[in-house]
Amino acid sequence: MNIYLVGGAVRDELLGLVVRERDWVVVGARPEELLAQGFKPVGKDFPVFLHPKTGEEYALARTERKTGPGYRGFDTMFSPDVTLEQDLERRDLTINAIARDEATGQLVDPFNGQRDLQERWLRHVSPAFVEDPVRVLRLARFAARFAPLGFRVAPETMELVRDIAARGELDALVPERVWQETQRALEMPAPRQFFEVLREGNALQVIFPEVHALYGVPQPAQWHPEIDTGLHTMMVLDQATQLSSDPVVRFAALTHDLGKATTPTHELPRHIAHEERGVGIVEDMCDRLRIPNAYRELGVLVSRYHLHMHKVTELRPKTVVELLESLDAFRRPARFEQFLLACEADARGRKGLEQRDYPQPEYLRRAREIAAGVTLSEEERAGLQGFEIAKRLHDKRKRALKHFKEEYLSAPAGSAESSETSEKEDDD
Repeated sequence: MNIYLVGGAVRDELLGLVVRERDWVVVGARPEELLAQGFKPVGKDFPVFLHPKTGEEYALARTERKTGPGYRGFDTMFSPDVTLEQDLERRDLTINAIARDEATGQLVDPFNGQRDLQERWLRHVSPAFVEDPVRVLRLARFAARFAPLGFRVAPETMELVRDIAARGELDALVPERVWQETQRALEMPAPRQFFEVLREGNALQVIFPEVHALYGVPQPAQWHPEIDTGLHTMMVLDQATQLSSDPVVRFAALTHDLGKATTPTHELPRHIAHEERGVGIVEDMCDRLRIPNAYRELGVLVSRYHLHMHKVTELRPKTVVELLESLDAFRRPARFEQFLLACEADARGRKGLEQRDYPQPEYLRRAREIAAGVTLSEEERAGLQGFEIAKRLHDKRKRALKHFKEEYLSAPAGSAESSETSEKEDDD
């Protein structure tokens, strides 16, 4: 029996990164041998065991083979005769196919993963890469993780991705796995690369057709010097990544302009009412991929109200109160902050405007604070019930914000409070 540390733990050690979990492969052993040493079996599909002291996973060396056309599974074989090289060969990328001998500490690297680590390549281990379409998502996710370190996809691997897409293999992806990999990518240091790799590999149009449809759609150069809506969306995602590590905020940034893909050609480059059109597209995407409600809710709110946010200092007090109520800002302050971050990312995700002044979030925060502080006395509530109380509170909040706006507009010229929005859209 020989035991090897494998996969991400070895890769991250060699990159000088913190190793958060360790996986081991056991060569030349049978399940009963591990059981005799106190290992605890887990998993139903193949023999994996938990170490009796560390709780780390130990898997018997195995091979995998796709079982046939149209079938979404693999025939997995375990045997004491399976070699370490055979086990490593079934892995996706060379940088994940390096092992370290537990006994000697020596590295075993049959597929030149160390070279690719040094040269910063994400490269497939073998032609079997094409047998599992999930590997396309994993490749894109690794790009999102390691792009800041200079990693890029090897040309021959990108060709395999295009081949997978051309053969229709991506249709076999189940929604839960697509979202699992996407959510993890949104948590990475460079989530934009996840979508860029999919696009370069002709996979974006299959997996995220709503995002793919944005490319080539023009916008007014006055407000969007980058012109292309797809490029703008990626720039917004970049800004959201800088502003927040929250994947929910990043998802809202990704989906805020989906309605622009459905703008009638004769209206271009303007996008009248794209906000509301985008709501249905966000909801359909969330339905298709079974995306959790937290993502759906913020995505819908940002799609529907991001232009309100950009011109919030120009809105009537009545409309500001309605906006706060629609955002449920009084009861859900944390989601309100997520909304502000996603909208700020949209404002900054434009060519040459990344460092623009954007006082709108602070304005709306202050408006919320003032409105939240408004209450009704017992005398004001007298004789009122239900809707009537809500209406009176709404009217009182409106008057409070009217006073706030008057003070804001009277602030000295050039102060943050007097800065105007740079995107004038339809009047309230």
